[in-house]
Amino acid sequence: MKTVTVSLNSIEKVKHFVNDINRFDCDFDLISGRYVIDAKSIMGIFSLNLSRPIDLTIHADGDELTEALAVLEPYIVEE
Repeated sequence: MKTVTVSLNSIEKVKHFVNDINRFDCDFDLISGRYVIDAKSIMGIFSLNLSRPIDLTIHADGDELTEALAVLEPYIVEE
């Protein structure tokens, strides 16, 4: 399991993000304040405040985690 910070500040970014993570069997959670949303749910994502970066928890390890981080590279922001 690993947590990274992602930026999903446009509708196009959200659509591509959901398409990218739906290729994986593991779970992804977006955490914004007290809300935890299934990151594979486009409707759930749009219920969050997307104007600032959000924490993403990836419930995977080993090769699957490495592959997920590579796919998510365009969305990850450094803080």
